[in-house]
Amino acid sequence: MPAANDTGEPGGSPAKSDGQSPARSDGQSPARSDGASPVKRDAKGPARGDGRTPAKSEQTRALILETAMRLFQERGYDKTTMRAIAQEAGVSVGNAYYYFAGKEHLIQGFYDRIAVEHQAAVREVLDRETDLEARLAGVLKRWLDVATPYHEFAVQFFKNAADPDSPLSPFSPESTHAREEAISVHREVLAGSKAKVPEELREVLPELMWLSQMGLVLYWIFDRTEGRERSYRLAERGARITARGVSLARFRLLRPLVREVHELFTDFLPGMTNALPDPARKGAP
Repeated sequence: MPAANDTGEPGGSPAKSDGQSPARSDGQSPARSDGASPVKRDAKGPARGDGRTPAKSEQTRALILETAMRLFQERGYDKTTMRAIAQEAGVSVGNAYYYFAGKEHLIQGFYDRIAVEHQAAVREVLDRETDLEARLAGVLKRWLDVATPYHEFAVQFFKNAADPDSPLSPFSPESTHAREEAISVHREVLAGSKAKVPEELREVLPELMWLSQMGLVLYWIFDRTEGRERSYRLAERGARITARGVSLARFRLLRPLVREVHELFTDFLPGMTNALPDPARKGAP
């Protein structure tokens, strides 16, 4: 992490050059690992001891994030530095690190923004529709609507997100919050539908539905049709197949197959399970 000659916030310490988040002497915690704005340890109510109002703080955070998204698209993720982002945003380097501990946390901020915008966009669909296919198709197409302005940016950083060891991966521990928020939308899709979902499958189906959405996202990244028309068609057809599969799951004969598919993903996809089976324990009592 580059050193800063100025402070991140009034009374704060300069950003350290040893790769650590800047230490602070004003009672503030450093930027959180999940990319969220730091909070004052002894804060009582919305007032801040550094003289900033919460609104101003959020404006600064949003400015840094917007600037980063633009530079990532123009220069590429790897070639964009935190110093360049701070300079373009008109803030100090320490200030940039105050809100985001590094570039990867800016991406997590982007993931969180998409999640918030998506949850707002699907509200009308979920409030109106009770048919499972219509609810799921609406949720998937609203995601495409929300993500449209970020398509070229997504193409730029996809190679980083596709790296299984990268914190930008949707399956990484760092992406847990955004992943859980997305799965919660699919949980609501099921809960508010008139479809009869077996109780034993209510927990596993939202994760499978989110995984199908990840497949749609991958297709969308490479979709070069006008208006990403094929991605929208895929969303509709995928929703139809999913709804039919859920309908068939009411038959007890097919429920073990659904659980087996879920176990397949949780056993082999990082981020979908807390711990993989230990081969050394095979056959242990």
